Formats: sequence, C-alpha cells, structure tokens
Amino acid sequence: MRNSRKTPELHAGSMADIAFLLLIFFLVATTIPNDKGISRNLPDPCPSGQTPCDKKITERNVLRIVMNEKGSLLVNNDRTILTDLKSIVKEFIDNNGDKSCNYCKGSALLSSSENPAKAAVSLATHREAPYKDFIALQDELTAAYYELRAVYAQEVFSKDVSILTEVEMEQVKKAYPFSISEVAID
Repeated sequence: MRNSRKTPELHAGSMADIAFLLLIFFLVATTIPNDKGISRNLPDPCPSGQTPCDKKITERNVLRIVMNEKGSLLVNNDRTILTDLKSIVKEFIDNNGDKSCNYCKGSALLSSSENPAKAAVSLATHREAPYKDFIALQDELTAAYYELRAVYAQEVFSKDVSILTEVEMEQVKKAYPFSISEVAID
C-alpha cells in the first residue's frame, strides 16, 4: 500500500505578485549615478542688441592645443607631453603681457597672453583621439585654471577656494575666466 499521507502544498499564486512589487520598489528606490563626463557650463546665448558674440581675439591671446588621433599634443606648433601642459597653460594665462594685471605673476612675454581676461585656449581634438587622453587633457586644463584661482583666492581673500562665498568666487572667476574653445577635427 502506498503512503496515504498528503504532501503539504504551497500556494504560489501570490508569489508572482510579491516579486512584481519588489521589482517595482527597487526600480523606484534605486538611483543610477550619472556623474560621468566633464562638468562645464555652456556660455549664455548672445542676446540681440547687446555686446556682439563674435568677439575678436588677437592671435597673441590664443594658446592653440591640438590632439591627434594617437593622443599626441601640439601646443602652439610645438610637440608637448601631457605632464607639461598644466605649467604651459598657467604661464600663458598669467603672463601679464600688457602689464594691466596687478595680481599676475607672469614674465610679460610678448609671445604669451596680454592678461588673464583676454587669454583663451583653443583646443582642437581629432575625432578618433583616445577618450582617456582627451579626459586627461581636460583635467590638465581644469587643474591649471584651478591652481591660478586658488593662488588668487589665497592672496586676495586669505581663504581656500573651497570656502569662498558666491560673491568672492565670482570675483575669482572674473580674475581668471575659464575661456576654452573646442573643435573636433578629422
């Protein structure tokens, strides 16, 4: 004779409902970080009737950086390695060529910018340049501006950049405006 005992049953009808509710909960409660990329503010659109958007920049005030498809750099037609870029950018921006900048530490070279307000960096990157090299280049440019701003904040406000008020930070940004033009090349 067979065992006449019944095996216990588990009603699984509501298991699908519970799994669905858990799935919905995790989809709603989970945040996906999107902090990849480079933090940059786009310039304001040029309002009609105000200052022209096609501001002329003299050649002296432009630092030209070109990155080829292999990630090699040319800075003003001189081959340069990435580790030297930050110091080159700092020297160019902080030059004080027209001697109008009372906070600049530059050597007033005729081959570099007139002052930080007029200095601009032109970045031309080949479309097939390695992404990691492009990001490293952007990091070096940002570090150069950050260091110039940090020195200015320390000398003018006797504070670290991280604890400046909004008004003080605007003054720092006005002293060393982040002026970069980017273009992709083939």
